[in-house]
Amino acid sequence: MKKPEVLIVGAGIAGPALAYWLSRNGYRPAVVEHARQLRSGGSAIVVKGPAIPVAERMGILPQLRGLATRNRSLTLLDPGGRRILQLPLTSDKAPTVEVTRADLSEVLHRSAQTETEFVFDDTVTALDQDEGGVDVTFRRSAPRRFDLVVGADGMHSTVRRLVFGPERQFASDLGLYGATVPLEPDAIEDPTEMTMLTVPNRMLVLHPSRSTPLAIFTFRAAQPASHDRKNIALHKQTVADAYADVRWRAPELVAAFLDHPAPFFDPLSTVRVPSWSRGRVVLLGDAAATALLGDGSSMAMAGAYALAEKLAAHLSDHARAFAAYESRLRREVGPRQRRVGLLSRLMVPRTRPGLAVRNAVGHAVGRTNRITSREAAIR
Repeated sequence: MKKPEVLIVGAGIAGPALAYWLSRNGYRPAVVEHARQLRSGGSAIVVKGPAIPVAERMGILPQLRGLATRNRSLTLLDPGGRRILQLPLTSDKAPTVEVTRADLSEVLHRSAQTETEFVFDDTVTALDQDEGGVDVTFRRSAPRRFDLVVGADGMHSTVRRLVFGPERQFASDLGLYGATVPLEPDAIEDPTEMTMLTVPNRMLVLHPSRSTPLAIFTFRAAQPASHDRKNIALHKQTVADAYADVRWRAPELVAAFLDHPAPFFDPLSTVRVPSWSRGRVVLLGDAAATALLGDGSSMAMAGAYALAEKLAAHLSDHARAFAAYESRLRREVGPRQRRVGLLSRLMVPRTRPGLAVRNAVGHAVGRTNRITSREAAIR
């Protein structure tokens, strides 16, 4: 019996994870990625919650632990750069692993590549589906027909635009921008400490990562920047303007951002799609729904496992499989999305009173963690 062929668009986190599980559940996956290779660098993300048992089943959890960042604590600074609070970032209560997004992507790619066709430097330009399959037109490769197509191509999904409609129908702007730039290894003093300075409407984080520290800018701009992701000059000017009056190491870190040929910059948005599937096309990961504060990669891994599991359970009924997958994942994603607005305001307060509330929450969390640690030691 011929294995059903599935095209997965996107080789970030969700795509390779899905390819791994599909190849073990009776499908023949192919992954197309518009970038020329797996992306290097990137911010640290936390593999946690439902992604931990998925990583265990894949046998990659030991690899991830070996690639974990050295970050063990978060230090909060006042606007002048003085330390006001240090919070531990590790806990025995809930197993987590912090790795760079690039390392997680590479591990997932290696796990999937022996049973998956990977095509880089290409993307889809048209999808024409009927009752029997999907005819796919590529930018570079010859047209092909697949049984199913999965859009795992992120918040700015091409698959979603082609099949479901323009991005503006589904993306909601949080009013925040995110920007990152890699730094030299000697940019940090303590490789186990992440440092965060917050002033109204702006946050600046120095993250040790694993081998290449990162400066992370999260802010509200006085004048909204263009959403043209290719306008690097405007992005640099927007960051420079936003942090012009911020103290501590802001001038040095902004200078690093300005000097980099291609720093990361993007508006922070949430994506909500009323239905994650249409015919033989389904969305996965950030293409379907986004979460804040690093949940995206974990939910992508959990979603990939759930989608493959439901497709295996309903091998001849993709519509039923898609519905079961969406029902299951929405129970996980829904509460996270409902908290996005609150979390964004807590993460980057608009006012000094809001900043005081955020710091008070941090103090309370710190006291709870210290009490828990003492109780564990006594036991």
